[in-house]
Amino acid sequence: MSATDDLRVAFHDYRRPEAAAGVYTLTAEHRLTKDGTRVDSPAIPATEQRFEIRAVRFVLDPSSVHARYPAEGAVGDFGRTLPHITLNRSILPWERLLKARAVPEQAPWLALLVFRAGELPDDPEGLGLSTTRTVAELRRPPAGTLGPDLSDIGITPAIEASRCQSIDVPAALFTALVPREEELHYLAHVRDVSPRPRRGGQDGEVLAKGQYAVLAANRFPGRPGTYTAHLVSLEGFEGRLEPGRLPAGTNAVRLCALHSWTFTSAPDGTRDPAALLSGLVAPARADRENLALRLRPGGSVASRSAPEAERYTERRLHLGYVPLPYRLLSGETTYGWYRGPFLPVMAAATRDFARDAPQTTADHALIYEPEHGLFDISYAAAWTLGRTLALSDPDYSEEITRARRELANTAATMMAVATEPTLAATAPGDLAGRALRELADSGFAAGLREALARPLAPPDQAPAPAARRTRLTREAGRAVLADAPGAAALRAAAERHTRTMPAWLDELTLLRRVPFNYLVPHPAMLPPESIRLFRIDANWIEALLAGARDVGVHTSLDAFVDRALTADVDRRRARTTASRPAAGLLIRSDLVRAWPEFDLLATAAGRSIGELRRDHPSPDTLLILLNAMPDEIVIREPGQGIHFGLDANGATGDNSVINLRDHRPGTGLGHPLRRDYPAGGGLLTRHLRPPTGDDAPDVLALRGERGLVPALAAALDPGLDDLAPGEFALQLVNAPVEQRLTLDPAPREETAR
Repeated sequence: MSATDDLRVAFHDYRRPEAAAGVYTLTAEHRLTKDGTRVDSPAIPATEQRFEIRAVRFVLDPSSVHARYPAEGAVGDFGRTLPHITLNRSILPWERLLKARAVPEQAPWLALLVFRAGELPDDPEGLGLSTTRTVAELRRPPAGTLGPDLSDIGITPAIEASRCQSIDVPAALFTALVPREEELHYLAHVRDVSPRPRRGGQDGEVLAKGQYAVLAANRFPGRPGTYTAHLVSLEGFEGRLEPGRLPAGTNAVRLCALHSWTFTSAPDGTRDPAALLSGLVAPARADRENLALRLRPGGSVASRSAPEAERYTERRLHLGYVPLPYRLLSGETTYGWYRGPFLPVMAAATRDFARDAPQTTADHALIYEPEHGLFDISYAAAWTLGRTLALSDPDYSEEITRARRELANTAATMMAVATEPTLAATAPGDLAGRALRELADSGFAAGLREALARPLAPPDQAPAPAARRTRLTREAGRAVLADAPGAAALRAAAERHTRTMPAWLDELTLLRRVPFNYLVPHPAMLPPESIRLFRIDANWIEALLAGARDVGVHTSLDAFVDRALTADVDRRRARTTASRPAAGLLIRSDLVRAWPEFDLLATAAGRSIGELRRDHPSPDTLLILLNAMPDEIVIREPGQGIHFGLDANGATGDNSVINLRDHRPGTGLGHPLRRDYPAGGGLLTRHLRPPTGDDAPDVLALRGERGLVPALAAALDPGLDDLAPGEFALQLVNAPVEQRLTLDPAPREETAR
């Protein structure tokens, strides 16, 4: 996906159905009038029909939840984030009506309440627990607990006996946390998304095309600790949401909990995505060479080396090699230079393993340095690995061995046919067909009967021996195999017996099944909290594939017909030269462990580069292969999607602000206005509800004396005193942090040698 692809997201205030859930009565009357006077007598009786529109009320199917932020079990700095939940059914929060004078028309019947561990008596450890009760127990709790005041209309005995999840909230905590009736509508809106799907993750959401309902909480998880978010129903609590409106003697309020999840707010935690991203790219700010995948020697080691040896070693390490133990065929132990397929430079031209004749050992892939008496074992190791992987897969090894035997048999048959005059004119692939035609001939039975009835010839009249056949020379035999009929027969045999080989080799081209220590031969090349970019050595991959293809070659005939086998398999492979990996990157960080999936956008000359493989060799390591070398890579803060919260202006103390966005319709809608509210910071100081007793629950005041909404509206436009829910959500949107790496169009080293 190109870094220039923008999300097209629209925020709508609400989406109410044509008719809310409830019981309705239709009355049909017939009136006959003349000049305004009713003349039907007797009157036709009126007819009534009752029906019910049902919607979610006490139980919410988990599949209705599209995303949650923060995600279940997430750990991070969420102190200035308002948790939210996204629902697949965009009208769900408005399918029921809250009937109260102060409740706006667009107010939802749902609310998202956030509780810190220890606040709910039934869930002291903040595990997200709720209690299973019947609807009857929800509506009629024991004395001292207030349940929802729901009408009996529409609640049948079966519904009364059904079970739901509920929580008992201490009365003081309920009043401190619950949104006021005039605030409810600001915390819900409809999100209309029209991009192509974007990568999300465990801590975010995939922004896919569609309309979704979004409900945000009004509490910041400011204090470190575990929090639980409960999606609760406020139906039946109209008139009870303001301070002092609970009945006397109320100790707890029983709420129907439709969905819940837990997360941990750790402001001082190490898994802050913005900090981790900044740390990953920090070395590149000093020197882009720090992003190259190579081993860097320590100063103490270099100081003990001779200058010439030091320069030679530095050169080799700069090219991406590492020294590894190597045993010679003579039995002596030395070391050789090894380099995997991931290079910090461009690979030099070498032998064409793709067009190489089949081999039975890896010696052909060794590169000897007579000046230093050392071997470059990179391609030999790749060939051996390919052979090992092929032999370790019983399905692949059986298929290629069978294919080689069938090809050899076909070739032998064709060469034998070439020496038989009566069969020479027969197409190689039609020998069986000719035999069947002869057996089916109408005269075959009569001739066979006549021959069997004929008396045996005397011994002195035995037929003369057949003429001795002349054996084909190698050149003549191969000429027979190379002509059009022979090539067609070999091609047909290869296609019949290599059903899965093309796909298997395609997977190997993407380096699947290759152990990680072959890709990164020394752990110091990819230290913790690092990012490394690389080019891919196509020669190494071809040597790997050659090792896998050369399995089962035993004779010179196997080697000769291998051309037909290789040509047919390559013709049916999906990974053509244009779609093979050319570059990639490795990230080793706690960022990957905490957020396995996040956006990484690679471009070249402004055009998107295809991502061929994204994999996790280990929990903290991410491997990405690309089909071209990028000149820019953008890594976006993971797991964000669209979330809501406050920004910071860098000042000391309470530096909380909102980066204002243009709310007016037009081309600038949603774009930053380059100014903050409040201008000098201190939003949390101004717009949190006053503490209740000794506790400050960090609840945002939206209306009233400390109301954020009118103040924010005035900051956008002095003539405004209110914002619509969609406009308010737009101002609270936090864009994900991103790190941009701009790469050199050409490497410093043009070749590897």
